[in-house]
Amino acid sequence: MNPNKKLVIISKEKIYKKDNNLFCDNVDMKTIPEGLSRSFEVSIIASKSNILRFYKINLEKIEIASNIFTFLFRILKTFKNKQVNYLLVSITPYTFFTYLLLSIFRKKIFVYLRSNGYEEYKAILGPLGPLIYHIMYISVTFKSSIITCQKKLVKKQDFNLVMPSELDTNWLKSTREPSLDKPRLLYVGRIKIEKGVFSLFKIFNEIAIDAKLSVVGNTKHLELKNKKINLLGFKNTISDLIKAYDDHNITILPSFTEAHPKVVDESLARMRPVIIFEEIGHIIQNRSGIFISKRNAKSLLDVVSFILSNYSNIQGEMKNNKLPTKLKFISQMAQILN
Repeated sequence: MNPNKKLVIISKEKIYKKDNNLFCDNVDMKTIPEGLSRSFEVSIIASKSNILRFYKINLEKIEIASNIFTFLFRILKTFKNKQVNYLLVSITPYTFFTYLLLSIFRKKIFVYLRSNGYEEYKAILGPLGPLIYHIMYISVTFKSSIITCQKKLVKKQDFNLVMPSELDTNWLKSTREPSLDKPRLLYVGRIKIEKGVFSLFKIFNEIAIDAKLSVVGNTKHLELKNKKINLLGFKNTISDLIKAYDDHNITILPSFTEAHPKVVDESLARMRPVIIFEEIGHIIQNRSGIFISKRNAKSLLDVVSFILSNYSNIQGEMKNNKLPTKLKFISQMAQILN
């Protein structure tokens, strides 16, 4: 780490504090700061959570704020250091006001776009959502250096493309063959409307065959009557998450919007095919082992049947995939921020 290079990472992600330990739900808020701490003196400014989160962040300088005013005040406190770069993670109302503050004081600003805010805001707020996001997007990206994981997220010609990943050597070794006796589907992700998980539950309620769907995530407040759906809760170690993939034969990603979902590469690394729905067909790129279904029970069962009937051939094609690694991702980020 070069102590003369200071980087402040700013996000609306919620962080929970317990006994001087800090925890987050989105693994990006762990991976990116910890990885970049090898090249910079990194600090984080984020929102306060009153609910226990799952990933422990191994970083000393973390400031959490309970409202927008304390959030901006903590940013102002960083101005005493002259040589500081700022990395805004995603565009939200909090990072929008942060950008306005930083631009007034002529600070060097980077913005990391990791999801399609237009589609997310539409899923959450309805027709007015994209307009609200557009106003924030135009403002925040006006004089910022843009980092993105998907070209379609950017309207400007000048941007830096990165390939997010959590993959290390643990993901790429000791793969095992799955049981193919029946569909054993796995969903890994947040329990949010825009992630399409509730539409997936509805589809699974219409499936009559013997099949299982397991859900990895914060399932604490979920109450489901369908006995075919198994809530596994959160897996916060690599070994537990790898076991979850290995215990199933297909991973399903029902999101309405995605840019570069890490679960796809994780599943492919464990030699498990992935099913997505039509809305995010663009994420396939040049990878084998990803299949598109319509958002209904019949189409999903047809795709599942095809995969299980051709599993060996599909795995053979998947061996040719060139998957990104966490080491390369962090290296890309550090080079851009330098």
